[in-house]
Amino acid sequence: MAINESREDIVARVKERADIVQIIGEVVDLKKSGARYLGLCPFHGEKTPSFSVHSGQQFFHCFGCGESGDVFSFMMKYHNLDFPSALKELAAKYSIALPERPRSAEQAKQDQFKKEMYAVSEKAAALYSRYLGTDKAAGARAYLTERGIPKDILTRFGIGYAPSVEGEGWDYFTDKLTESEKKASLEAGLSVKNDRGGVYDRFRDRVLFPIYEISGQVCGFGGRIIGEGQPKYLNSPESRIYNKSKLLLGLYQQKDAIRKKNQAIIVEGNFDLISLVCNGCENVVAPLGTALTREQLRLLKRFCDEIVLLFDGDEAGVKAAVRSVPHFLAEQVSGRVALLPEGHDPDTFVRERGLVAVEELVAGAETLPEFVFGQLVKEYGLTLDGKSKIVEELRPLVKAAASPLQRTVVITHFAEQLGISAEQLDSMLDRSVPPPVEEAPPPPPEPPVMRAVEQIEPLSKSQRRLVEFMVLNPSYLGRLEDGGLRECIAGSVGEVLFLQLRSLIAEHGEIEPEELLSKLPGGAERELVSDLLLEAPDAGDEHEADSLIGAEAEELLEWMRVYRLQRASRQLLDQISGMKTGGDFSLLQELLQKKQNIDRELKGPEL
Repeated sequence: MAINESREDIVARVKERADIVQIIGEVVDLKKSGARYLGLCPFHGEKTPSFSVHSGQQFFHCFGCGESGDVFSFMMKYHNLDFPSALKELAAKYSIALPERPRSAEQAKQDQFKKEMYAVSEKAAALYSRYLGTDKAAGARAYLTERGIPKDILTRFGIGYAPSVEGEGWDYFTDKLTESEKKASLEAGLSVKNDRGGVYDRFRDRVLFPIYEISGQVCGFGGRIIGEGQPKYLNSPESRIYNKSKLLLGLYQQKDAIRKKNQAIIVEGNFDLISLVCNGCENVVAPLGTALTREQLRLLKRFCDEIVLLFDGDEAGVKAAVRSVPHFLAEQVSGRVALLPEGHDPDTFVRERGLVAVEELVAGAETLPEFVFGQLVKEYGLTLDGKSKIVEELRPLVKAAASPLQRTVVITHFAEQLGISAEQLDSMLDRSVPPPVEEAPPPPPEPPVMRAVEQIEPLSKSQRRLVEFMVLNPSYLGRLEDGGLRECIAGSVGEVLFLQLRSLIAEHGEIEPEELLSKLPGGAERELVSDLLLEAPDAGDEHEADSLIGAEAEELLEWMRVYRLQRASRQLLDQISGMKTGGDFSLLQELLQKKQNIDRELKGPEL
C-alpha cells in the first residue's frame, strides 16, 4: 500500500479487485443469463429468480424487493456489517493491506484485554458444553431430554452445563485458568471474588446458554438452575464485551431463517426460544432477561421488515407488549402482537398443540396500535373520563413517533378510534393537562387535498441515450454540462438525475454509477438508473472501451449542439410567426437574420 494512499483510493482499489459475482456467488446460486447472472434473492423469500448481478457494472438489483447496490452494499446487508467492517473483510479476501489507525499504548492494551475476555468466554463455552456430555452431567441431560431438546439443538446453540459445588467444587472453571485469564474471567463475570480475596465460579448447577454477538463471538452466558435455588435465571453481568440491551439470544443462529421469512418472532424466555426451534419455528429470538429495547429492534430490523411479539397472555405479558410500542414507532418497524392462551407460555403451547397452532396464532397477531388501543379501552372504557385517561396513555406513544409524518398517521388513527378529530387530539396531546373529551359525533371527513403533480416529460430515444451515457460515465458530466446537457433534458427525469449527479461529484469528486443509485429514493429516477445499470454492456478490453466511450461522447456533444440549434431555430420561427402585421419591422429583420445564421450553422443528424 502506498504511504500517501487516501481512504478513497483504498476503497476504489478494493472495489476494483473484488468480483461481485464471486462474492455473491458464495451465498447465492447464480446462473449466467446474457450479460448478467440470475438467482433467488437472499433478502426475501421467492421461488422465481428475480435477483440480478451485473458483472460489468459490479452491481446487483432485485426486481422483487428492490434491494440493490455494489459489492460493499451486499456485504453490509447480507452479513450485517458496517462499512468499515465490509471494507476490512473484502480487503482481507483479496490480500489488500489496509492502514491501521495510530493507537496509544493504553488503547492497544484495552483492545488486547477485550480479546482476552472473548477468548476466556469461548473457553468457558467449550468447557461447559463438553461437561454436559460427561457421566457427571446425567441429571442435566435428563432435564433437557424431559424438555424435548435433542442433541443437534444443544450443539447448534452451544448449550452446556456448569456443575454444582457438590459435583466439582467452587472453582471448576476458574481453577483451569492462567493468572491472565483469571483477570479476564473476572471482568467478563465468569468468576467472582469472595470476601477473602479468593476466586470462584459464578455459574454453578445451571444449564448454560452462550450468548453470541452477531459475528459469532461468545460474549456472555445465561444460566437456568437445575435444582432448587434463586435466581431461577442468572445472566452475565454487564461488561466491556456484554451489553444485554444490544443483544438477542438466538439471533446469531437464526438470522438466516429470519431473513428468509422476512419476519422475526420475539419470545420472552430462553426455553421458549429453544422449544419453538425444536418444533420447527426457526425465525425466533429472545431478549436477555430484560424488557425489549430500541437497540434490539434496531439490530433486528436489519434482517426483516416485520416483528411479532409472542408473549404470555397474563398481565405481565400485556404490559411488556405495551411498553415496547414506543420503541417500534421510534425505529419505524412494523410490529404485531400475539398473546398466548391463559396458563401457557410458548414452550408449553408448542409442545401441547404443535407448530400449526403457533403459526395460526402468529398469523392472527394484531398490529401494535390496534392491540394497544384495545387494551386501553379494556382498562378505561370509552366514557368521558375513560377517553381522557386513554389520551394521557397515548402521549408517550405519539411522542415516540420518528417523524412528523408518522406522528400525523398515529394521531389520525387514534383520533378515529376515539371519535374525535385529529386536530382536537393533537391539541390535547400538546397540553400538559388535557381537558375532558367532548362526547360528540366525529366530524364528517374532509375532502382530501390534492397536491399539484409535477409534470415530468417522457424521454425521447435520443434523450434516453444521453441520460444513459451520463449515468454510466459520470466522469464526462462536466463536458456534457458545458455542451448544454441540462437544456437538452430539461423537464424530464434526466434533469433530476443530472442535478443529483452534479451534487455527488461536487461532494466526492469521482464517483461510480451505483453511488448515484444508492442516493436515490424509490420512484421513476431510481427505476431508470437501475434499468440502465442492468442493461449496460460488459466493458470488454479497457483500452478499447475507453476509445469507444470517448467517441460516443463526441457524438453526443455534436447531437446536443444540433439539438440546441434546432430548438433555437424553432423558437425564433414561433416568435416571427407571432408578430403582428405592421409591427416592429427592424425587430422582424433582426429575428430573420438570427434564424438564417442558425440555419446556416445547422449541420449533423436531424432529431
